Amino acid sequence: MTGSLLFLILIGLAVGVFVISLGGGGGAIYLGVLTAIFQLPPATAAATSIVTALPALILGSLAYYRQGLINFQLGNRMMLSAIPSIIVGYLISPFIPTKLYKVVIGAILIFLGAQIIYKLYHNAPKKQSTVSPQTASIIYGVLGGLMVGIAGLSGGGPITAGLLILGASMANASATSAYVLVGMSIVGASLHLMGGSVDWHAAGGLIIGSLAGSVLAPPIIIWLTKKPQRAFYIKLFMGIFIILMGIKTL
Repeated sequence: MTGSLLFLILIGLAVGVFVISLGGGGGAIYLGVLTAIFQLPPATAAATSIVTALPALILGSLAYYRQGLINFQLGNRMMLSAIPSIIVGYLISPFIPTKLYKVVIGAILIFLGAQIIYKLYHNAPKKQSTVSPQTASIIYGVLGGLMVGIAGLSGGGPITAGLLILGASMANASATSAYVLVGMSIVGASLHLMGGSVDWHAAGGLIIGSLAGSVLAPPIIIWLTKKPQRAFYIKLFMGIFIILMGIKTL
């Protein structure tokens, strides 16, 4: 019992530092740990993963807010488009074949990750896009919301990738994404709690660790992105990370 609790705290700490630094909630990682290692039923794992991510996201967002890094205009637009998508995703999730969902989400993540990397290496003046930044931010919000509603994931991949593609710095993207995911996680947790109970033993250990990690994450990402060269490699890593998430989903 003590050993498994310590393991959960360490996992939560690692995920809290790693994922909050990159603007995500860690839902996919928590979901993998809860289903693969602790053998929780899908409904219970989905509810537990979202509940677990929420406290760390709130604490991380507050730290980012104090640094003045959150873009509320863009973040609120993404959140308002994501919330209805979470509800729709939750309602249609019983009717979507798992394989189809995985293929679509995996392909979207790979495309978004590739776009981040492409933009890093192609800094020439941009042609006028046929899609306005306002419309694009709504699309990314919808994609993130569907991931939360359908599968109980954090939805951080499309949100963070979208912010980077729209030109945000890595620090601003991480901060704004964490803020958006707070609202998304509250709605997602409320819905998934209706369909599955929370395993509080697993959630408790992960929350303790992730809260500690979320305190450490904002100073780390601010330090890492102070120099342009470091910021470049962080964005490159983020692009690769999102592509790998897509491949794993497939």
